[in-house]
Amino acid sequence: MNIILQIILLSMAPIVELRGGIPLAIASGVSPLSAFLICVLANIVIIPIAFLFLNTINLLLLKIPSYNSFFHRTLERSRNKIHKSIEKYGYFGLAIFVAIPLPLTGAYTGVLGAWALGMNKAKAFASIAIGVIISGIIVTLVSYYGLTMLSIFLR
Repeated sequence: MNIILQIILLSMAPIVELRGGIPLAIASGVSPLSAFLICVLANIVIIPIAFLFLNTINLLLLKIPSYNSFFHRTLERSRNKIHKSIEKYGYFGLAIFVAIPLPLTGAYTGVLGAWALGMNKAKAFASIAIGVIISGIIVTLVSYYGLTMLSIFLR
């Protein structure tokens, strides 16, 4: 499979998101700027898709008991993680939450939390996208300089 397609799919995958796509891209020889742009755009694309899913398909799937149980556990976890940031800082808090480049703090959790808290979708989209961009910058810099340092030590 083409490396560009791999990093796009990885950047759109829950939990991993661009935190996996950017390092893979840079390690595979993609320029840091290209890796950043491709992975950030791929991660931003999932925001409206995730909102759409929650408002449509999710409602149908909730009729399946095992899905319903899984969804409500995940929803509660997301709500608990994001609630403090949102309560204190509003949409700015949502952006900061998504910007932290750790597992379970990305676009999917941001969308789920914003949806669960009944936030305005347009404002939430903007906040989550800003968070994704900030996270992308951090991950790109850490990946690039980390791999550069590693190559120096391995000489």
